[in-house]
Amino acid sequence: MTSPADLPTDVATLQALLIASEERNVRKEDRIIRLEKLLADFKRALYGAKSEKGHPDQYHLALEDIETAMAIVHAEDEAVDPPKTTGASKPRAGRGVLPKHLPRIEEVIAPDDVTCGCGTERHIIGKDVSERLDIVPAQFRVIVTRRPKYTCRSCEAGVVQAPAKSRLIEGGTPTEATIASVIVSKYADHLPLYRQSQIYARQCVDIDRSTLAFWVGKAAHELKPVHDALLAHLKRSSKLFMDETPAPVLDPGRGKTKKGYFWALTRDDRAWNGPEPPGVAFTYGPGRSGTYASQILQGFERILQVDGCAGYNRVLDLRDNAPIRLAYCWAHARRKLYELTHNNVAPIAEEGLKQIAALYRIEALARGTSAEERLALHQTKSAPKIAAFRTWLDHARTQVSTKSPIGEALKYIAKYWDGLILFLTDGRIEMDCNAVERTIRPIALQRKNALFAGHDAGAQNWAMLASLLETCKLNIVEPHGYLTDVLTAIVNGHKQNDINQLLPWKYAR
Repeated sequence: MTSPADLPTDVATLQALLIASEERNVRKEDRIIRLEKLLADFKRALYGAKSEKGHPDQYHLALEDIETAMAIVHAEDEAVDPPKTTGASKPRAGRGVLPKHLPRIEEVIAPDDVTCGCGTERHIIGKDVSERLDIVPAQFRVIVTRRPKYTCRSCEAGVVQAPAKSRLIEGGTPTEATIASVIVSKYADHLPLYRQSQIYARQCVDIDRSTLAFWVGKAAHELKPVHDALLAHLKRSSKLFMDETPAPVLDPGRGKTKKGYFWALTRDDRAWNGPEPPGVAFTYGPGRSGTYASQILQGFERILQVDGCAGYNRVLDLRDNAPIRLAYCWAHARRKLYELTHNNVAPIAEEGLKQIAALYRIEALARGTSAEERLALHQTKSAPKIAAFRTWLDHARTQVSTKSPIGEALKYIAKYWDGLILFLTDGRIEMDCNAVERTIRPIALQRKNALFAGHDAGAQNWAMLASLLETCKLNIVEPHGYLTDVLTAIVNGHKQNDINQLLPWKYAR
């Protein structure tokens, strides 16, 4: 801070200092106002009722733009008032450390002259070390394989040559890692094949979209047994989730798309520390009829957690399926009430939401405990609130018309009541189907980027490959390395009776 004694005595100089100070204050006030507005937008996007209003990816985009705008304001601030630092800058808080497995490229920055004024050479007493993340854009390389031919000069008995290695694309140019990269880019990073072709062309590698499609189709054919093994493994579980999501498919005869569906069968026992790893298997079906759900669930018995789609009643028919118990979803029941309060005053719906929120607070305490502990908590704390909710539900239904919006919402809850309260009898059952809905979100993003599948077979490949990639994600497995090694193992003759060893949770690179 400048002391009065350090101030200039010249009036003109003092006036210039005062004007400059006022300009800095104005700029700071302007930045504060902009930051306050951005902070308000950030909080609204982050903490608003986003789960009920739209796809979560829309809010990620909003947060990205808001955070970028905040960074611009801070950069402007630093340009006007540079931070007073000396020596090496300290790492910003909260950035963590870079992974140890990444290769390090060392650079040493030394003074031009290390000779002391007395003529003696200075020696090192310490050092400052900093690390920055450096990204090299995807690089193409060519694997050149040479197979020398050997013969005997004495007898010329014949030529000896090592056999060629097997390839996924016989006579083709891609390695298994290349094909894995195409699959991950399309089904995990949502880059359609024509866009990948454009990216390759920027590095003068001309690969037509149809060629990429052939590679993906060949890989899908070879990976089908792995998908079948994944589905079979899931159906041996004690409890599964199931849900469906639209899959537009091109219908050439009509010149437009038809609506198919991806059926997701998900296992996620992490909420009660179950012994089985998480996984999801998608299956394409041309419709939403319960017939498709029944066909997928052949061989499964025990507990299936679903939303209120009427088609799931078909799986209860013992002529088609083994005995299955249906547990229903409180999130869908809550959504019915929330929609009534979103833009209107609805005291009955608001009271219902308040009681459901109390149940979810108990559920938060139960998450991560054993099935036995969860069951005990549900019976001691949740059961009384469920009984009170039932009393309120019966009374509320007498106060409204059954055909009114609130009457329809209450009727929905009453219709599925037995399945909604099934979590009180088994600690493995959760209150909602959020686990399966999370696995479906990438399908929705892929649908947004690709618009539709080209045909039913394409949709089936999409479902199959997405199953393996999403199961990798659930098990924190790097998908490119996984697919590369699995395709390589298949090409090298991996035995069919050991197919379970190729499932994502078995993968160890």
